[in-house]
Amino acid sequence: MPKIKVFTAEHHDPWFNLATEDWLFKNFPDDHHVLFLWRNNPCIVIGRFQNPWNECDLTAMDRDGVVLARRQSGGGAVYHDLGNTNFTFMSPRETYDKDRNFSIITKALAKFGVTAEQSGRNDVLVEGRKVSGSAFRMAATRAFHHGTLLIDTDMEKLPGYLTPDKDKLKSKGIRSVASRVANLSEFNPNITHESLCDSIMEAFFETYGQRCEVEDLTITRLSKEPALYATYETYADWQWRFGSTPQFAHPISSRFGWGGITLDFDVHEAIIRKVTVFSDALSVDFIEFLHSALPGTKYCIEEIKKVLHEGAKEFSTEKQAMAADVAALIEKEFA
Repeated sequence: MPKIKVFTAEHHDPWFNLATEDWLFKNFPDDHHVLFLWRNNPCIVIGRFQNPWNECDLTAMDRDGVVLARRQSGGGAVYHDLGNTNFTFMSPRETYDKDRNFSIITKALAKFGVTAEQSGRNDVLVEGRKVSGSAFRMAATRAFHHGTLLIDTDMEKLPGYLTPDKDKLKSKGIRSVASRVANLSEFNPNITHESLCDSIMEAFFETYGQRCEVEDLTITRLSKEPALYATYETYADWQWRFGSTPQFAHPISSRFGWGGITLDFDVHEAIIRKVTVFSDALSVDFIEFLHSALPGTKYCIEEIKKVLHEGAKEFSTEKQAMAADVAALIEKEFA
């Protein structure tokens, strides 16, 4: 008979929860099937190979205190808040079965009188509307399947953070596919995070024909795991969240009183590698400055503005104003 473990998380920090998931995945015994239940404060979680500038309105997120997280698995960008329950199934690779995992979720929902069905490789639907999306990860001896369950998430914020107008952004990353979504509370108002977790655990126990103690992963307990904190620092780091972005090009154009300008950014791993500038401006030295000053800069509006401001100090007041115009143009494109 397979061995099982069940964990829940008391904390809602998305970087810490992803680090906890990674720590469990790397440390649970190879012969165990594990269930981990958790939820996050408001955040956008993007897939391993996605482009945050393509997927997210980073300005709106910064304004509202919505953090960006990047997971290890593939798939699309998702919005999390406390109205969203996350589940992770971990199994030995040789006995991994995602259909069994989906069955646990649909059985858990059936306990509330909600008929759900697996759709395609990733989703769970209720009455044709998406209530859950999943992603997967394989290692040499282990595998995991994690996903979301929308209970009463703030649907008004979903399109605001996930669908920025970036028609000019030509990316080699993967774009998320918008789906019709629904909250489970629409189908049964008695579904809460706590009641749904209880139902998932019961379905998990029934599936494996045994029970185990539910272990609450408290901050106090996890603080004794140095490897977990090292992983947390990785997930929280700008280099992981932004620097792991696939290469992309971003052209920006406008016209000012001093002339028209197009800046074509070539960005790789969130660093500006090259800037091609086209302009009919008379100030050749200023255009040459843009060509040379920005490569090597993080593709981050604060860093770009800093480079432009500091570099323009060597120019006249007129050209400092031109640099301010360019900075404002780029900042507008980030919005």
